[in-house]
Amino acid sequence: MPFFPATFVLLWSTGFIGARYAMPHAEPFTFLSLRYGLALILLLGAVLAARAPWPDRRTALHAAIAGALIHGAYLGGVFYAVRHGLSAGIVALIVGLQPVLTGLLAASVLGERVGPRQVAGLALGLLGVALVILPKIGDGGQMSLATLAPAFVAVAAITLGTIWQKRFVTGVDLRTGTALQYLGALAPTALLAYATETMVVDWTGELLFALLWLVLVLSIGAVFLMLVLIERGAVSSLASLMYLVPGVTAVLAYLLFGETLTLLQLAGLAIAGIGVAAATRRSSARAAMETPAP
Repeated sequence: MPFFPATFVLLWSTGFIGARYAMPHAEPFTFLSLRYGLALILLLGAVLAARAPWPDRRTALHAAIAGALIHGAYLGGVFYAVRHGLSAGIVALIVGLQPVLTGLLAASVLGERVGPRQVAGLALGLLGVALVILPKIGDGGQMSLATLAPAFVAVAAITLGTIWQKRFVTGVDLRTGTALQYLGALAPTALLAYATETMVVDWTGELLFALLWLVLVLSIGAVFLMLVLIERGAVSSLASLMYLVPGVTAVLAYLLFGETLTLLQLAGLAIAGIGVAAATRRSSARAAMETPAP
């Protein structure tokens, strides 16, 4: 269907909005433990119903490690940053650099070729991020290195996790592989929640909506839609539209929460998007999709 790619990007962008809705009502690691646990239960049900094959122990361990990075550390950083005051749009912009960073790291780890386009794209992306965040650092406490650090940790985690997935986890059934990833994410996240948080949850309608949305629509629905698009050959348009995610997130955050950006920050948003798109234009769409929704 012609509107499927745009629908996917819209759904993908709501992951950051879901974090914004949930964080006033639960601490980040506690909420993510609930999300991973529910997603894991649903996936295990699908695995058992379909009798999907499990990988060998070594591959299963690598899948769990990838999950700890891709879901646990990545989403942990995103939700922690939002919980401590970083806007959803800025978080989306920072983590949107991941495809470029992954491409550069893949050159040394996987032997993939990196050319001037990738280097220039990363430079533009970093310039765009700087234009967005520098005006707000120290501006009445709206943004600080303490709130920015978790978002950059998230970028590093998803970059390393993607490389780990490419290097060690291949030929694994999507259902069992994803279940192992959520298991790998749940264990350290639950331990962090127990050790560092009160684990008190304010069971409001907003929190329940965010939890169900992030599990059913993002963790399961958006991934299913992605696979449909890949199967139908819409990969090129899908890859291009992925670079609209930070902008779409910023618009949604403005409409729903009143989060605003200055003209300079909007220019930075555009520059970062151009940089990432230019650097990854020839990358496979499947690789571009390896970043999980928040």
